[in-house]
Amino acid sequence: MAATRTAKAHWEGSLLEGGGQVNLESSALGSFDVTWAARTEPEASGRTSPEELIAAAHSSCFSMALSHALAQAGNPPASLDTQADVTFQPGEGITGIKLSVNGNVPGLTADEFAEFAEGAKKNCPVSQALSAVPITLDVTFTA
Repeated sequence: MAATRTAKAHWEGSLLEGGGQVNLESSALGSFDVTWAARTEPEASGRTSPEELIAAAHSSCFSMALSHALAQAGNPPASLDTQADVTFQPGEGITGIKLSVNGNVPGLTADEFAEFAEGAKKNCPVSQALSAVPITLDVTFTA
């Protein structure tokens, strides 16, 4: 069964001076301020960007895909901690995504975990949707 999730954005003003909000409509979890500065300046406290929202989507999708693959193989994870860093370069766009995962999976070796993580990077739906962008993976393992 297909599921559709919806977010809405409202923007006022020019790109550099304007601002807006993005609303998570499907979940009704909230409204978040977005600005050009949040995309390009290091400190974006209280504001978000499309890249941060992509990072949230990618880190959660990757974790779900990895958890599923591990459980299917008989080794459900005790825990997975995933970070996605999405790099935005003005004038170029999104230039790369770095996924970092630390896994605690009883019954696996570090090498086996790394193989599962590579598979999740390749096969998670968000990775596939973002395949035009270079995606790297850093894996650490807790025995």
